[in-house]
Amino acid sequence: MDNIKIGVIGLGYVGLPLARLFATKFPVVGFDINQGRVAELRSGKDSTLEVEDDLLQSVLVDSPKMKTGLYCTHDLADIADCNYYVVTVPTPVDKTNRPILTPLYKSSETVGKVLKKGDIVIYESTVYPGVTEEECVPVLERVSGLTFNKDFFVGYSPERINPGDKEHTVEKILKVTSGSTPEIGKKVDELYASVITAGTHLAPTIRVAEAAKVIENSQRDINIAFVNELAKIFNLMGIDTHSVLEAAGTKWNFLPFKPGLVGGHCIGVDPYYLAQKAQEYGYHPEIILTGRRMNDGMGRYVASEVVKLMVQKDIKIKGSNILALGITFKENCPDVRNTKAVDVIRDLMSYGSEVTVYDPWANPEEVLEEYGLHTTKNLPNSKFDTIVLVVAHREFLELPLRSMLHENGILYDVKGILKETVDARL
Repeated sequence: MDNIKIGVIGLGYVGLPLARLFATKFPVVGFDINQGRVAELRSGKDSTLEVEDDLLQSVLVDSPKMKTGLYCTHDLADIADCNYYVVTVPTPVDKTNRPILTPLYKSSETVGKVLKKGDIVIYESTVYPGVTEEECVPVLERVSGLTFNKDFFVGYSPERINPGDKEHTVEKILKVTSGSTPEIGKKVDELYASVITAGTHLAPTIRVAEAAKVIENSQRDINIAFVNELAKIFNLMGIDTHSVLEAAGTKWNFLPFKPGLVGGHCIGVDPYYLAQKAQEYGYHPEIILTGRRMNDGMGRYVASEVVKLMVQKDIKIKGSNILALGITFKENCPDVRNTKAVDVIRDLMSYGSEVTVYDPWANPEEVLEEYGLHTTKNLPNSKFDTIVLVVAHREFLELPLRSMLHENGILYDVKGILKETVDARL
């Protein structure tokens, strides 16, 4: 594995941890079109909190001409002499839940401008089967003027980053790999195996690897949808869902899923990629889309349950003061992409309530730009009619929440993790 130089395209939640890891053994150039992000990383700071500052600083170098280490840049010329390119851009959906492949097209155009004979382009973005070879390769060919599987080659190794998880870091998660030819598949596998301590699994084709990734999150989405439906049923019956799941979990093969809001850049998005491709083949995926509808509606359900409790306690809804704890898509993480906490907050606002959003992890400017909502990193010093724990940040677990409520106030626990007595939980 001599003379390898890697260009990582996209330095976000996925790209940066991977670039940092590769940089421990190879020369790596991290490329991102966001100049602010590049400047931040060059200073040795990571606002996503995925890579600790000391780890980042340990691999940073100040020139793209190096034997090992990570050089961050927004200059295309700096990645021109790489021979492996790893694309780690997001794959979101639009307002109608149709896949948006624009980031993949744009990044493929970027790589195509510097692509040379013998180079290998590896995609990590979650997609439906066929995207790498049917959508990305034509862009590479058109921009570079080179011929696929003759002049250049591609691979696919789906990301398995779990934002905010400091235990299951990139090197500790087994990596699926694949290549556009058997020989390239082995090269891609060897590249990842050199840094992934958990090992690798070489899939027989790129389409198999793409399909494997998209069903990982679809399976989880469906399982959570099932327990969300159980929560609705048991709430009607006056039975505590979490107690039911705890009892059922004593059986060795019962799957430990919990009800909740399902957002983020993967689980709340990936099923739509698979569903669209299935529909193109004339098949309507009933279970996948039903699970998505269930989970997409949980924010509105939570808000309606909160309002019902307020009505039962004779709390005037319009003009009431509600504190929403958390707006990120998961606990102990600043990531607000596709967060379903927003659905709860907006629905509560639609009833005429005044909602204060407190989140010590989220960037208020990012939330305002993305969702048009104001948030605060400082705990409000006032009393509320209702407090809704939306995200299970560790800071919330020690708060004296009851003392922050008016005498007749309501405490609703979406995550089912508060130690003190609550009025209701999902």
